[in-house]
Amino acid sequence: MQFIIKNNTGQSIDVVMRDLRYHAWGNVAGEQKQFIRPLATGDAYPRFHIYLQYNSQTKDIALTLHFDQRQAVYQGTTAHHGDYDGEIVEKEAERIKNCLLKLNN
Repeated sequence: MQFIIKNNTGQSIDVVMRDLRYHAWGNVAGEQKQFIRPLATGDAYPRFHIYLQYNSQTKDIALTLHFDQRQAVYQGTTAHHGDYDGEIVEKEAERIKNCLLKLNN
């Protein structure tokens, strides 16, 4: 699921994402960042996974959100059981939007 939201908090994108209970994860080429939010403490999966690109001039945060159900099955691949739409992803997107609205005020 892809969506765009505004960052009018005055905080860096890393602080905003931490307030949304996400933490930085992995490296991505260019200006894109990755963040994850595991559902259970201490477990890597299942988790929400975001690819994020931030425009500091317009303050737009472009998010690509999906839900990783489990780790990749085959060594050397990035394929996993993930949901890119559906109820769980839609609810998380709404949670993010609502939380950011509160942070922006």
